[in-house]
Amino acid sequence: MAMTTGAEDSAPGLRERKRIATRRSIQQAVLTLASEHGYDRITIEEISAAADVSPRTFFNYFASKEEAAVGDGPSLDGLAAVQDFIEEGPEAHLFDGLGRLLEAASRAIVDDREEVQRRRLLLREHPMLFAKRMAVLHEFEDELAEIVSRRLAMDDPDSSGDPDSLEQRSRLVALIGYATMRHAYRRWIEADGQGSMADSIRQAFEQLDTTLATTYRS
Repeated sequence: MAMTTGAEDSAPGLRERKRIATRRSIQQAVLTLASEHGYDRITIEEISAAADVSPRTFFNYFASKEEAAVGDGPSLDGLAAVQDFIEEGPEAHLFDGLGRLLEAASRAIVDDREEVQRRRLLLREHPMLFAKRMAVLHEFEDELAEIVSRRLAMDDPDSSGDPDSLEQRSRLVALIGYATMRHAYRRWIEADGQGSMADSIRQAFEQLDTTLATTYRS
């Protein structure tokens, strides 16, 4: 969480796919070993062995065991959907575009309920890891607000003359989008069906649009 999505972005090459697979393998190894032996007891050497990589390779991907345990957050970096969103124009519905953007971002997130559930349990058991995860999500929120600011400035060039107001509006829009994404994530993780996270995000933004239309109906 069909809208235009990451399908419009160029598919990763073989080297990038291998990099992504290795990174995910390391993260899965952390979760598996933590559930079997306890997070505090496992070492980077054990994680590396379980992921079939060397400790040196581990550190090519993660600075610490904590970073691997926290997992990757959503990211807008490198998505063609970012520029599409910025350049849609003032006649386009802002939240529709934001939904498409976040749906595209969600396709880079692990779409495996079991793995996500194991990470959620680990984070609940270790407040330090939970705090690090929240920091990752706050970084994404800031990234989203900056992109929204560029969209609003493109829609209304005069808004750049009042940077404080532009920042506040951008932050508000980003917070609404982020909250809708979090709502979609919760629905997806708790669902029994086979729908993807991207599907859940699309549905959540459709609900947002319906709710806003109903609220402001004359």
